[in-house]
This record gives sequence, structure tokens and C-alpha cells, in this order.
Amino acid sequence: MTILYHNPKCSKSREAKALLEERGIDFRVIEYLKTPLDATALRALLTKLDGDVASLVRPKELKEAGVDMSTCDEDALLAALALHPAAMQRPVFVVGDSAVIGRPPQRVLSLL
Repeated sequence: MTILYHNPKCSKSREAKALLEERGIDFRVIEYLKTPLDATALRALLTKLDGDVASLVRPKELKEAGVDMSTCDEDALLAALALHPAAMQRPVFVVGDSAVIGRPPQRVLSLL
């Protein structure tokens, strides 16, 4: 399955989506602010990213939501992201068992 976790208000997310569309890539768009991922789905996504949970977090947005990353373990951060999806990095592109954060947007092409 090929998925782009997308925020249409984010310029980087729009750029990544356009790059994929220009190349005729078939992918499903999930606007994660409208359809937030729960902690279980976030953990699965994190596994595909091969990173630590901090790589999936936008620290400023999480801080604005009242969450102090320095006091959170991985489970707490995933729970916080589930409650505050705007604090998730974007876009995230998933192809099968691999995923990348599209910052810069051209990174999504690395999975093709």
C-alpha cells in the first residue's frame, strides 16, 4: 500500500503530493488532521520510518499543545501525537514496509 499522510495547508506536503502526481504514482492520500492516527497506527508508522519517535514530532506544535517532550517516553509521545495530530511531521510517504518524512519534499521519491 502506498500512502501519503498529508496536510493540505503545509507547503512541503503540497509539494510532495505534486511530485508524486507529476510522476503518475498511484497513492492514497490521508489527511491526518481529519483522520488522526491512534497510538497503535503511529507506532506502526514509526517502525516503517526506522527512526525514533522524536523524528516524527514537530516540537513547537507539541509544546504549544502543552506537552513537554523532555518528560515523555516513547509511549507518552505517541499518545500525545494521537491527541495532537498537528504535531506530527508532514508529509509522511509510505510504500509497503518503508516510510520517509518528506522534508525536503524530494525525499518521497527515494521510496520509488
